Amino acid sequence: MTETTAPRSDAPKTAARRGHLPGDLPMWVMVLGDLLIFGAYFLIFMVHRAMDPHGFLEAQQHLDLDIGALNTLVLLTSSWFIARSVVHARGGEHAAALRLTVLAGGCGFVFVALKGYEWSTMIAVGHTVAGSEFFMFYYMLTGVHVFHVLLGLVIMGVVLREIRPTHRRRLSMIESGAVYWHMVDLLWVVIFALLYVVR
Repeated sequence: MTETTAPRSDAPKTAARRGHLPGDLPMWVMVLGDLLIFGAYFLIFMVHRAMDPHGFLEAQQHLDLDIGALNTLVLLTSSWFIARSVVHARGGEHAAALRLTVLAGGCGFVFVALKGYEWSTMIAVGHTVAGSEFFMFYYMLTGVHVFHVLLGLVIMGVVLREIRPTHRRRLSMIESGAVYWHMVDLLWVVIFALLYVVR
């Protein structure tokens, strides 16, 4: 009797992962913790804005909506890149995943550069942390967010290292990096709406 060995396929693994929470549990715990903290920041901001609507509206006029919108587009594009990277990694297409992760990280650096430019122009015309309550919140929210972007870029570096042929290519590590980056993007969308758009 001859034993037949079925050809190896990644399809069962893919099927098994359907309905599975992507990434590692510790990353999700960290993400949920960050969302709760930022949620508290947003609530405090809205309370203070309700107490001084005219002061906040006047200060808001000095923000550059075009730069804010461009930064939003940059981060949303980076989210698309990292999402596609995960799809390719799941399919074993690690070269494509590597390229897409590099593009996502590049968008992150562009975001930081644009935010640094915006800060410098605001400070140059006298809109500092001490200038008004609105700008105190502006620098606090955007500053803490940029810190998370920088941390996300470090995590992206870990993901790049994981995707390389010389490493284990653990899918959970790649997914965890994507989960964190999507959180960073989501937070910016809310910050952009609160600081630049909502009147």
